[in-house]
Amino acid sequence: MIFRKLDATISKRMKKMGDPALRISFAIIFFWFGILKPLGMSSAEELLKATVTWLPIGAPETWLVVIGWWEVTIGLTFLFRRTTRIAIALLFLQMVGTFMPLVFLPEITFQNGNYLLPSLEGQYIIKNVMIISAALVLGGTFYKSKDEVH
Repeated sequence: MIFRKLDATISKRMKKMGDPALRISFAIIFFWFGILKPLGMSSAEELLKATVTWLPIGAPETWLVVIGWWEVTIGLTFLFRRTTRIAIALLFLQMVGTFMPLVFLPEITFQNGNYLLPSLEGQYIIKNVMIISAALVLGGTFYKSKDEVH
């Protein structure tokens, strides 16, 4: 009985803290990693540039800056509940590009051509599945039932 009450209390607190914790986490990650790109300080710079070389417009250096500011925008829009939907939409668009190296640069994202052995770069990209999942959970918090909007 005591365990059940404690468990329920902890669960309620986690539910209350989950939404802001996810938004703040997203804001930190996207702002931080994003701002490094236009400053020329991102460890993902070479991978990003190699990924966008096939695009018919813009130089890789230009795309680096654009994507960096895109990520900063994602981070900032996650800070406010009112703009979280915008952040999620921008995030999903950004994720399309994020997974491109797995297709276009398998020699960098996988070890020895083995698709079961991601390289460090590949692992960095694949972990974004969790970011997508967290965005889905966060997006699902806007309506409690079909009639209730908060």
